[in-house]
Amino acid sequence: MTINLDNFQEITGTDKSNLKQLLLDFPEQCLTARKIGEKEIFPSAYKASKNIIFSGLGGSAVSGDLIRSYLAGEAKVPIVINRNYGLPEFVDSSSLVFICSYSGNTEETIQSFEDGLSKKAKLIVVTSGGKLKTLADEAGIPFVTIPQGLPPRAALGYSFFPALIALSKLSIINEKNSQIEEVVTILSQLKEKLRPEVKTEMNQAKLLAGNMYGKFPLVYASNDFFDVVSYRWRTQLAENSKSLSSNHVFPELTHNEIVGWEFPQKLLRDFVVICLRDKHDHPRISKRMDITASIVKEKANKIIEVWSEGKGVLARIFSLIYVGDFVSFYLAILNNVDPTPVDRITYLKKKLAETG
Repeated sequence: MTINLDNFQEITGTDKSNLKQLLLDFPEQCLTARKIGEKEIFPSAYKASKNIIFSGLGGSAVSGDLIRSYLAGEAKVPIVINRNYGLPEFVDSSSLVFICSYSGNTEETIQSFEDGLSKKAKLIVVTSGGKLKTLADEAGIPFVTIPQGLPPRAALGYSFFPALIALSKLSIINEKNSQIEEVVTILSQLKEKLRPEVKTEMNQAKLLAGNMYGKFPLVYASNDFFDVVSYRWRTQLAENSKSLSSNHVFPELTHNEIVGWEFPQKLLRDFVVICLRDKHDHPRISKRMDITASIVKEKANKIIEVWSEGKGVLARIFSLIYVGDFVSFYLAILNNVDPTPVDRITYLKKKLAETG
């Protein structure tokens, strides 16, 4: 059966859990998330932090990754992402630790919270509820409550903006009001270009999904600001499209992966390279991107460039994220799968629970 992405009924029939509405609501989610962050108050003692850790898994961890990448040229203290049970050994009372779990029941993150308590770290919990919110309330730990009922990966605005605003309130970074306003503006404009009603020939996300259908995507980007964006594309393709893909960043990939574009020759013909590009990429990285494209074009099925939109870095980051989210949605439709359920994750958690 061939799915027609311009047939709204076919899209709706496949998207049984209505992920498309969450995508369309994302600009408004970012606005609401900003309001949530603005009303929060944190202990003044939290300002004296020597390092910052974001602890979480899956969709709840990506926000910390994005903050680390976005603030790489501004933050005066190290920002570390922790995706594991417990916290790194260096964490102590001088550490500011964001404990991030959308559900509030992620077992690895709960253990990190307990570890943070024992280390007397400065903790901030970001969650929609669950056990984690209860534990934070009992321990008198500040927590940011975000709305319930979304897949964690679709709650990126809620997990990202309150944490970013918290860092500005703690004088760790400058305030970002104008940058956040531009994000909402750019996302609102993109929404009108990417929504299901826009025909394929005018819809960038539909065109990209069509080019990726039945192929293996490799998502390449610059390490500066967009490393996490390429990773977000990969994880969204996995969870929404139920498709495997790969991601890598410049300049590192030109020191290893570029050599691998030889074998297996038959499989390489099914590889589609998505190169995420930005007008402010380092000039030498832009040159590396161009040369890499010239090297792999004879091997790959297709090489496609996707350019960021906006003036500020934050808007350009979120523009590429938003396009990727829509691409993963349309590819799910082409794959004839409901993009929302993640049955294998649910199964894995059930089996883990059975083991105690």
